[in-house]
Amino acid sequence: MTLPVIFRRVLATTRTARWRRPEGRPFRLALMSGAAALALGATLLPAQTFAWGQAPATQTQSTGQSAAAAVGPQSFADVVERVKPAVVAIKTKALEAGGGPEEGFPGMPPELSPDDPLYRFFRHFGEPPGGRGRQKHMTQALGSGFVITADGYVVTNNHVVEHATQVEVTFDDGRTLPAKIVGTDKRTDLALLKINDGNNLPHVDWASSSPRIGDWVIAVGNPFGLGGTVTAGIVSARGRDIGAGPYDDFIQIDAPVNRGNSGGPSFDEHGQVIGVNTAIYSPSGGSVGIGFAIPSEVAKDVIAALKDKGQVARGWIGVSIQPITAEIAESLGLKTSKGALIAQPQRGGPAEAAGLKAGDVVTAVDGQKVDGPRDLARRIATLGPGKTAELTYLRNGSEKNVKLKLGKLPSEKETAAAESNDDGVEPGAALAAYGIEVAPAAEVRGGRGGEGLIIVGIDPNGAAAQKGLRQGDVIVEANGQTLKGRGDLQAAIDSAKKEGRKSVLLRVKSPEGARFVALSVNPAS
Repeated sequence: MTLPVIFRRVLATTRTARWRRPEGRPFRLALMSGAAALALGATLLPAQTFAWGQAPATQTQSTGQSAAAAVGPQSFADVVERVKPAVVAIKTKALEAGGGPEEGFPGMPPELSPDDPLYRFFRHFGEPPGGRGRQKHMTQALGSGFVITADGYVVTNNHVVEHATQVEVTFDDGRTLPAKIVGTDKRTDLALLKINDGNNLPHVDWASSSPRIGDWVIAVGNPFGLGGTVTAGIVSARGRDIGAGPYDDFIQIDAPVNRGNSGGPSFDEHGQVIGVNTAIYSPSGGSVGIGFAIPSEVAKDVIAALKDKGQVARGWIGVSIQPITAEIAESLGLKTSKGALIAQPQRGGPAEAAGLKAGDVVTAVDGQKVDGPRDLARRIATLGPGKTAELTYLRNGSEKNVKLKLGKLPSEKETAAAESNDDGVEPGAALAAYGIEVAPAAEVRGGRGGEGLIIVGIDPNGAAAQKGLRQGDVIVEANGQTLKGRGDLQAAIDSAKKEGRKSVLLRVKSPEGARFVALSVNPAS
């Protein structure tokens, strides 16, 4: 059995009434003198010794010769000595509700269901004095941050200070000062604090250039509340998308980061900040050498906006977009999978006003090619509201251009306009090969506006289910043609076969929004 590996954005060490060690187990410290070299990633070579950053002597070199080329610094001590005073530990306090049924009661087994008779016993006898219902309690969290100005502006993660009612920062020399939250940005998980009465404080600068894969990286932070901890590694990858938000563009590093490192800086070998540590990839919550940092080129723009206005205003065109898979590209007759497919223009948005439609593929913004949906989202967001952008897009194989004025990205998550499906569905025509039954949405209660064909029955092991279709989804179009009757879907499939296509492209609406699905014309293959 393999252990599950999951993303964890819980690098801030959280505690309630007392500090708890990870997993509830005590720390075990052991001396590893024999394994120390291996732990640092060095290889022991027989009959040779060499300094870190110096190549080993080759057969053509005499014993007294130095290495031909340096591959890295012999020590990070000078850099660390310069930047460490600007890295702070952050402690927050928040008053949170608790004690409700979904959170359990004192002594209640975690697996106990509300339907179990014992649940009422714990609910009655486990209640704190003063009555029933949720009881508020004080929680504490520990994270990291770094000072970027002499007057005390501090960068950290949003999830470190989210819901905080009190914030304190502790410097490497032991000073603890109160701070206030200037602004937060949940979409990039960044926050800006201001130390009260900050004056002539040690601070660090953003990097002037982006790191390359293989460059050295030094992480400094407050793991497990230990404070002032330094680790080193390299940049492992760039442009990582871990599903944390719409603007994911993380730097992957192998410098060990753990709980409590959230919001701490990653430095290059010159002592400039290249990223803000925010997440790890781990089966246990501890470092396995895969950490993620928000790039400085993203962070410094967000922080500048928070300092100026307390919030970030992003550009918005009002579309739901999705990646172009190989099957979708083939269905649309595209040569590549580059670009962003518009699944649904939002009513009243700039895209709808400019004439963009579902099925259009955006390939460039202001003449610069678009790789995919996240690339498009980042570029539009960066331009900002009120700006004019020229979009290049493909429609029915023809390239077109349109200029539109960007709106402001709404601060709240958008909700799907479609209503959830009613249980009182009627049986429809069976498409046995795909494992679905469909009926005209207009004939079904809760048919979401009467547009297209609603899936009223589905085989969970069928070809349609394997593509993510579910009962209650509405198939609005097939190969760009609106579906009205039960036979329209089969006709679209037959037409795709005659044209030699491998898939039929469906436009589907669900409670989560609109999307495109490429359904194979030969479901058994």
